[in-house]
Amino acid sequence: MVFRCQRDSWARQFTTRVVSCRAAELRPEGGGEPVHGFQVVLEDTILFPEGGGQPDDRGLIGDVPVLRVTRRGPEAVHFVPAALEPGAEVLLSLDWERRFDHMQQHSGQHLISAVAEQMFGFKTTSWELGRQRSVIELDTPVVTAEQVQALEESVNEKIRDRVPVTVRELAADDPEVETVRSRGLPDDHAGPVRVVDIEGIDSNLCCGTHVSNLSDLQVIKLLGVEKGKKNKTNLVFLVGNRVLKSVEQSHSTEKALTSLLKNGPGEHVEAVKRLQSSVKLLQKNNLNLLRDIAVLIARDFKSKPAPKQLFVLHRKEGDSEFMNIIANEIGTEETLLFLTVGDEKEAGLFLLAGPVEAVENLGPRVAELLGGKGAGKRGRFQGKAAKMSRRGEVQALLQEFISNQNPGA
Repeated sequence: MVFRCQRDSWARQFTTRVVSCRAAELRPEGGGEPVHGFQVVLEDTILFPEGGGQPDDRGLIGDVPVLRVTRRGPEAVHFVPAALEPGAEVLLSLDWERRFDHMQQHSGQHLISAVAEQMFGFKTTSWELGRQRSVIELDTPVVTAEQVQALEESVNEKIRDRVPVTVRELAADDPEVETVRSRGLPDDHAGPVRVVDIEGIDSNLCCGTHVSNLSDLQVIKLLGVEKGKKNKTNLVFLVGNRVLKSVEQSHSTEKALTSLLKNGPGEHVEAVKRLQSSVKLLQKNNLNLLRDIAVLIARDFKSKPAPKQLFVLHRKEGDSEFMNIIANEIGTEETLLFLTVGDEKEAGLFLLAGPVEAVENLGPRVAELLGGKGAGKRGRFQGKAAKMSRRGEVQALLQEFISNQNPGA
């Protein structure tokens, strides 16, 4: 099961022949409807099928895009949207940017895992090559900041030493296989096995694609640790071009903050802290004002010589507390209150308050009309509304209910 991509990780084009082509479906990684296409097997391939923690490659067969590459026993299966003729000679072209990124992250993982075990005895139990960042799961409950810093310094020193990386093929029953670091072979493994050697540092059983010298990694940045599974720690890292992209993104963010905050990068944190304090004070003042307004609205209603049986109010600014203050001040023994807050064109909040029997009867119907959900007890039903524009229909429903309760009015 050793493919051309594993024998020569640097090959970007390769001519081969189609062995088979059959109709199939591909389920997108992010979910959704399956894609109809074909599974193509070639005599050999430079497109790596996923394995060993490394995602699969992308590329072209002729001018047909390869959407997925998977391993099936000794075969690499290419999923393509168009049929290819068995026996036809085809030219494979590799998405080199994706491949080289995977090579850097995978070889970087080997280096980090080996040095972490040598320095601190931390064994790697699994790893994930993510789209934005990669993670190594270490068999230890704690990794200190000092250990992370020492590990980062050590792996980057080895990159500067330009240590060679080589790949050997061994028979599966070769006694030497037992001497190299490994998490075991897949159950359907066939053919020789590959050993990736970082000279003087590590020997590891691996099916992935790798750089030929640690200098190809450029640089490794350890972003820190996160709590993993029971008694495990996740070490987050970037290698090579991902570090450069991260620096560029951080620099762009820094420039934007400098423009917005009107001060230098060294003062950004203090400036944001001051802004947060100001926002908290404004929110507190705004909340107090809303409470005062709620009380005034309720008192104004109660001051009318003949209060109505139905009180309806909508306000763009407000929250559940605002509505409940009004309900508390007015009282709900005799008056039915329908209160809403939020933007008329977006979602908002509603409160129906009044006599217990009336609210129990009307609450679910009000929520349905507003396209929302709610719950209630003891004469109050409140929740979220998705269709604030239908408040008029709710008011008509409530008015009809009151009229039916008082036919002589």
